[in-house]
Amino acid sequence: MPTPLRKRLPQLAVFTMMGIGLATAIAGRIGGPRPVDDTGSVVVSRDLRFNDREDGAVVVTDARTEQTVDVLTGEQGFIRSTMRGLARARHSEGLGPAAPFRLTAWTDGRLTLDDATTGRHLELQAFGPLNAVVFARLLNLAPRIEQAVHVPGPAL
Repeated sequence: MPTPLRKRLPQLAVFTMMGIGLATAIAGRIGGPRPVDDTGSVVVSRDLRFNDREDGAVVVTDARTEQTVDVLTGEQGFIRSTMRGLARARHSEGLGPAAPFRLTAWTDGRLTLDDATTGRHLELQAFGPLNAVVFARLLNLAPRIEQAVHVPGPAL
């Protein structure tokens, strides 16, 4: 004896939602990632090298002037994990650490980190404003960004 449609409606709804979800996932895979809108112009850009020191610190150097920008000690979790991931990508492609990374602040509020050797591009604000601030400090922009996102300076 056939089941009335009313009793099968919840089951049909679940299968329909699953089908829509699957179709959306497939369409996203086929279409690829959406490009980032390039609506801003460069405020400041800096080519930086990140080198490990024997004591575990990371020395950040301006590639153009060879001046030390910062020495990162302790956890520095976001910078360390980001740079570790980029270094791992270079290593997997057989590339060395010599080429600098480009850190750029844009007029539209974006903060990006690029590795020209691997083609990797990171939109740092996508990881949250607190994480973007730690990189902005390397451009001497942190006070302006901290005010914009209401981040107290010493708490970081």
